[in-house]
Amino acid sequence: MFANDDYILEILTKEGWIRSEDAEEARLQSNPVDWLLDQEKITKLDLLGAMANDAGLPLQQTIEHIDFSAIQSIPRDIAQRYNVIPLYCDENLLRVGVSNPYDYETIDTIRSRTNKEVEAVVVPLDVITEAINRFYSESESSGPSDLERALSANSGAEGEAPIIKLVQSIITEAQRLKASDIHIEPMERRLRLRYRIDGVLQVMPDIPKKLQSAVMSRLKIMAKMSIAEKRLPQDGRIQVSIGEKASIDLRVSSIPSNHGESIVMRILDKTSLMLGLPELGFLSDDQAVMEQVMGLSDGIFLVTGPTGSGKTTTLYGCLNFLNKPDKKIITVEDPVEYQLQGVNQVPVNEEVGMTFATALRAMLRQAPNIIMLGEIRDEETANIAINASLTGHLVFSTLHTNDAPGAISRLIDIGVKPFLIASSLRAVMAQRLVRKICSSCAEPYQPTEAELQSLNLKEAQIVDASFKKGRGCARCRGTGYKGRMGIFEIFMINDEIRNMINDKLPSSQLRQRARDLGMRSLREDGIRKVLAGLTTPDEVISSTLKDK
Repeated sequence: MFANDDYILEILTKEGWIRSEDAEEARLQSNPVDWLLDQEKITKLDLLGAMANDAGLPLQQTIEHIDFSAIQSIPRDIAQRYNVIPLYCDENLLRVGVSNPYDYETIDTIRSRTNKEVEAVVVPLDVITEAINRFYSESESSGPSDLERALSANSGAEGEAPIIKLVQSIITEAQRLKASDIHIEPMERRLRLRYRIDGVLQVMPDIPKKLQSAVMSRLKIMAKMSIAEKRLPQDGRIQVSIGEKASIDLRVSSIPSNHGESIVMRILDKTSLMLGLPELGFLSDDQAVMEQVMGLSDGIFLVTGPTGSGKTTTLYGCLNFLNKPDKKIITVEDPVEYQLQGVNQVPVNEEVGMTFATALRAMLRQAPNIIMLGEIRDEETANIAINASLTGHLVFSTLHTNDAPGAISRLIDIGVKPFLIASSLRAVMAQRLVRKICSSCAEPYQPTEAELQSLNLKEAQIVDASFKKGRGCARCRGTGYKGRMGIFEIFMINDEIRNMINDKLPSSQLRQRARDLGMRSLREDGIRKVLAGLTTPDEVISSTLKDK
């Protein structure tokens, strides 16, 4: 048993779990505590509760959830060997469930292994066993086991074959975790590996420093970059087959740093091209507005936002919606990142004179119905795009502005005449990306008073709200978020707005009038998605700091 039987009988008697007569009769047996259990004088839970109380530890009868970070703090073999389960972990504290409240040696062992202050909670042995099987299995099924095995295999390996397997594992693991970027960065004593997942960089196990040269050379060979050139930045592309699935494309960039070359690989996820408007984050009313815009026969539709806000993905989603056999679609891009079946895609190559403006002029002679420009960068490109829209073409493009009405000022700043903007522009949409709550661990949540005030929520809005928050699980790697979606500000150009543009009114007045006419701001669209339980107040606030 857990402790001396006489001591346990004394505890049970003192705390009133058994009568003195039962204790005396039990002492006559060869296994006193087992006899009490067999005679149903006490239950196992009674016994564990009495010992927990004696040891001054709380008793926890069930385990509903364990954070992913806690599971990572103690290896499975240690948990099974000592019958313990990690329950909570932060920078300084580790809370563990133990089946034996008197096993101080185990608690000391865990403290020395983790270098954390250990707080013990008594948990029934069968509950611990079930939790180990359930939560460690979840973690292992979604953890970076393939990558860790490859790193372990390469820790003492020499030769080309292990390096090839390691690089393949790095790329495969990034694809499995739905990362958008792979960052391999030389530090002074290590080679750091990070993945950008849902817009946030997450640290992976380090690559051994001695493999730095071999790993970088392998990636540069795959990307058709010069392995001899280490003093200048280089760009390349890699195509990799992942198991039996279709190959994935990566855009590779290298730049010299003080400890060697840093390489970043952007994973070009072709599945994003097939997303419909709901998957991009459009609610039903905004979806109807977007379908109305895409149904136009001419004019310009602009998507605005900073780098990384999902503008290109939205434009590809629009083209995918419009890509029908009776439509001729031509795009001009720098570079062409995704191959769209049925769409004529033209890459910019300024070294040979193939600029945006040159390509746009040429494509107009191809009689397209729909044109997509990767970005309007200068007056010449803007004027050609406007002329194309005025001669019966539907033009899609992007601009770098903070909000939708700001696109008017930006076009005027680069030299476009206001009357041309007014006559050609049909709509402008600003967007940002926010992380979606993980569906596997979402649970009801009550925002703090500060969060409610930051979002300026009224009492009437909160009544029917469905606030949620992800508690963190293996599927979302403990973040509480899985995937991203857009929040949008759609600025429709009507006759009144056209007159205001012709009168050269500032964007602040355009914005105020658009709000009066029903335009929702980015923050207001984000609030709708918070109230619907799709994202959290923190995400919306951080993405719309300028949108009070």
